[in-house]
Amino acid sequence: MIRFLLRRFVTMLVTLLIISALVFLIIKLPPGDFLSNQIAELRAQGEADAVAKAEFLIKQYGLDKPAWEQYLVWLGVMPGQNGFSGLLQGDWGWSFEYDRPVFEVVGDALWLTLLVNIAVVIFIHLVSIPIAIYSATRQYSVGDYIATFIGYLGLATPSFLLALILLYYSNRWFGISIGGLFDARFAGQPWSWAKFQSLLAHLIVPTLVIGLAGTAAMIRRMRANLLDELGKQYYVTAKAKGLPPGRALLKYPFRMSLNPFIADIGNLLPHLVSGSVLVSLVLSLPTVGPILLSALKSQDQFLAGFILMFVAILTVFGMLVSDLLLAWLDPRIRMGGGR
Repeated sequence: MIRFLLRRFVTMLVTLLIISALVFLIIKLPPGDFLSNQIAELRAQGEADAVAKAEFLIKQYGLDKPAWEQYLVWLGVMPGQNGFSGLLQGDWGWSFEYDRPVFEVVGDALWLTLLVNIAVVIFIHLVSIPIAIYSATRQYSVGDYIATFIGYLGLATPSFLLALILLYYSNRWFGISIGGLFDARFAGQPWSWAKFQSLLAHLIVPTLVIGLAGTAAMIRRMRANLLDELGKQYYVTAKAKGLPPGRALLKYPFRMSLNPFIADIGNLLPHLVSGSVLVSLVLSLPTVGPILLSALKSQDQFLAGFILMFVAILTVFGMLVSDLLLAWLDPRIRMGGGR
């Protein structure tokens, strides 16, 4: 196990290094950057002081150097000017659009993004697994047809459209606003029990909207996997030997049908982060999705680069977790192979 973990950590580091190079390359592909475009506008307006400040930032963060040197400075391998140390040393850089350190821009948004997506993952599993078990064990029943219809409806409904519908009718019928993650009176306020309760109340709608499509997809997939396992000989033999149907279902077919979902953990969290950008914009959620979209549009390279690396870290860490869970769940799977 220790050798497996060490090998995986080395692989993760190499993977993240390659991803960081690709992220930086993609961000630098469009011509110019935020400061260069800003300097051009300021020079056209004749604002000498602002131009001097922008040129100072360009030299500080090495934006006047070749792209490969900028990458090494951003990564933290090559020292920057005026104390900039790079990602490897915990310096996330400066957001030129917000004129603040990247850490301050994404500070609360990072953990709120994780909170929303963890709530979505829990919702998806708690809702979809019981429905899928019911649907598979009662194939072609009325409940199975209803679950199938709900699954198709969830897959066909765009999340942002559902968010707009809920916003409109909650305001029209109940006179309330479901946007954001807090009441307006808690904006900029320190954390308290009342603010936490407001967060939990506002978390219901984003969880439902973002998790609907994932829930529908999991119901369909798990139903198909369970039906496949229920027709195999080991399950028929277990029932024939007198094992209670419920125990036989949960001990064998249910465990085997979970394998594809455990394997998808590595893709689930980053997919939720990237796929919920439109929902976050519609519901005014203070997550990293809208910040990333704004950073890419304005070519704020340090801010966009850090958020993309954050998603990459979620991906590789999720893949490690999925591998460990698969080896624990299914004895047929071995880490590193058997003799």
